[in-house]
Amino acid sequence: MPDPSAETEHAPYGRLPSGGTIRPMTRWGTPVMHHPQQRVETYDESLRELVADMVATMYAADGVGLAACQIGVDLAVFVFDCPDDSDVRTLGVVCNPEVSLPEGKDRQLDEDDEGCLSFPGAFVECARPDFATVTGFGLDGEPVTFSGNGLLARCLQHETDHTKGTVFGDRLSTKLRKKLQKAHDRVTEEYPEGWPA
Repeated sequence: MPDPSAETEHAPYGRLPSGGTIRPMTRWGTPVMHHPQQRVETYDESLRELVADMVATMYAADGVGLAACQIGVDLAVFVFDCPDDSDVRTLGVVCNPEVSLPEGKDRQLDEDDEGCLSFPGAFVECARPDFATVTGFGLDGEPVTFSGNGLLARCLQHETDHTKGTVFGDRLSTKLRKKLQKAHDRVTEEYPEGWPA
């Protein structure tokens, strides 16, 4: 991620929880990664502790977003700290996210590279709409909405997908999936079991 000091920070619903424990990353192929996650129904201290662990793990892995299933927890929540096309970093927590995307003439595809911390070290192009809005609930159950373009749009879509049991590899052609697998295989030793804890 680029140097945060060079960017403006936008945290409309407050700072991300800190003080969490870095947990091992759950990998693609683990069952929790491939089914819709349980809805968040209780907004309590245990949720806050989980989210703090997610934030610590995301930063330790140099990620811009992380869903609960990526640390093995079956719960529809994600955290993110991600820049948009203007280098403004938006920070947030979304429980039970729903994404809305432009339609018709407003829908423009961005074909940039995409990667996933649960399939680390590998990136391939993945076409997604270049703007996204996610709605859901914050840590205290309050309604939240985040919108953005560029990498932020991609992140909001990617992390919402995780809560629905979809990994971005599911959105790729067979050819691109093979390319992604080869890239991943080349760097496997850099991401041992238990990474990034």
